[in-house]
Amino acid sequence: MALGRGLGAILDEVGQAYESEVGDVVDRGGQIREIDLDEITPNPYQPRKHFDQTALQELSESIKQHGLLQPIVVVDKGDSYLLVAGERRLRAHELAGMETIKAIIADVDIDDLKLRELALIENIQREDLNAIELAHSYDELIKVYEITHDKLAEFVNKSRSQITNTLRLLSLSEYAQAKLVNGDISQGHAKVLVGLEASVQRRLVDTIIGQKLSVREVEQLIKRSKGKESLESSPQKEVSFIQKHEANFSGKLPFSFKLKSNTIEIKFKNEEEIEKFLSMIN
Repeated sequence: MALGRGLGAILDEVGQAYESEVGDVVDRGGQIREIDLDEITPNPYQPRKHFDQTALQELSESIKQHGLLQPIVVVDKGDSYLLVAGERRLRAHELAGMETIKAIIADVDIDDLKLRELALIENIQREDLNAIELAHSYDELIKVYEITHDKLAEFVNKSRSQITNTLRLLSLSEYAQAKLVNGDISQGHAKVLVGLEASVQRRLVDTIIGQKLSVREVEQLIKRSKGKESLESSPQKEVSFIQKHEANFSGKLPFSFKLKSNTIEIKFKNEEEIEKFLSMIN
């Protein structure tokens, strides 16, 4: 399945609408109209789940003062209009209490697969997604189109390492992912937590937030923790009873001797030393 097939007409029309006068858009087969908000159905494949309320409020105020500079894009479905681009602008209008919105009615037939792809690509290219939403978008594109990281990197104009590192965030615990989405920890923090146990991730996330640790400080903390665990988990060499008392033997035996396991081997130089040893025993 080829990524991007069938979207050229839609993307081209969106570009024309933003760069041309209304008359030019109509001449090309598109229409720009004011349509009721309650006639618009959101894109069910919208990958973006988290919308910054402060940013939405700012956009809403801007639209009330200056109007909508870039129309949303919809497709006429007969009894309603299906939104294909501009959910933030639509939400900002709702927040402002407006009843209508300026929209491009794209004269393009679009199926579910193209709708999903357009929603993913628009958000990726506009960098509207948080790190977790972006990771899910990458993952969905890879699975739906059965492509490699290299192919996806080429299509979305990102490096392969960026694609791979972002996808690795999906292995984080739900707790860590939630804190990343909320902005409590950075993507840099999240990357160094990948691969750790969920309980360890939770403890480190709370430490990062509570102590405002930098990524470098977290890396050092993890390194020290792993070193300590390695030391504690390494098997301790058994020390024999003789070895525990080696110092006492050295101070009390005036002979040459060798300690081995739980035995002591004494070497006598002459008969005199043997007699001396026997007298010590007596």
